[in-house]
Amino acid sequence: MDRIDAMRAFVSVVTEGSFSRAAELLQLSPQLVSKYVSQLEDKLNVRLLNRTTRRVNLTEAGMQYLQHAQQILASIDEMDQQLGGLHQNPKGTLRISAPVSFSIKHLAPLLAEFQKQYPLIDLDLQLNDRKVDVVDEGFDVVLRIGELKSSSLVAKHVAPVRVILCASPDYLKQHGTPTCPEDLKHHRYLHYSYMEMDDRESIFPWLRSKNIEKSGAFQSNNGDVLIEAAIAGAGIALQPTFIAGEAIRKGQLVPVLLDFEPKVMGLYALYAHRKLLASKVRCFVDFLDGYFGAPPYWDAFVDTSAIVQD
Repeated sequence: MDRIDAMRAFVSVVTEGSFSRAAELLQLSPQLVSKYVSQLEDKLNVRLLNRTTRRVNLTEAGMQYLQHAQQILASIDEMDQQLGGLHQNPKGTLRISAPVSFSIKHLAPLLAEFQKQYPLIDLDLQLNDRKVDVVDEGFDVVLRIGELKSSSLVAKHVAPVRVILCASPDYLKQHGTPTCPEDLKHHRYLHYSYMEMDDRESIFPWLRSKNIEKSGAFQSNNGDVLIEAAIAGAGIALQPTFIAGEAIRKGQLVPVLLDFEPKVMGLYALYAHRKLLASKVRCFVDFLDGYFGAPPYWDAFVDTSAIVQD
């Protein structure tokens, strides 16, 4: 027996005055309505209704139960209406975790447009380049860049991410332009500290520790800092084009070893797998789809066909 269905059948019998009219209202057979009420009485071990051939009357226990049942059903109906409203007009707080540099350079306009379309959704954006736990840390959506390992999370591909090596023209003029991976051992490498050697080698299979200059090492957990250091002539940086693209377009940086450019990674939206996904999450994930273009607009900064290496 479904307790809510039985409770609704009992209240309908009382308000309609008969089993037949209650059955018509609920679009059930009179026999099923009678069965629901009888099962409810058996469950409670008390008689709720006195039945005659012409009418039904509440017992004292039935009068008490009716008041509570009406309150419970009203609360359930109100909740259903509110949740239905959330589906039609998504609202609530959407907690998002996203990479620092990508968010600063490319996410703010998207979020502004998203809130114009969904003004009832509040945004809580947390910037962090480390790998966060979607469920344990209470995020609705996590934007992550890289090659994803299998997990119970749903991964929505948002945009391709190119990663290239680049350096300033002055640095290359002084130290020479590498033409093969082995040449990197003669150059200073600007290391992104959140990228482990294993991860780096999965992106650039030919980039081995023996090929990297160790003296005067420069590392940071922020890609923008590394790009600024590269512009200043500190060495060669390995960074995604969504960070380096503008400096390349301005001629402040020059891509190197383009013939060895690795396979493209991806920007993904991760969220917990749920059969009934919250509307605020679904709206945001759908809004991301195709927003950055194909190819993404930041790659328009990198016209590799116009680049001539020394």
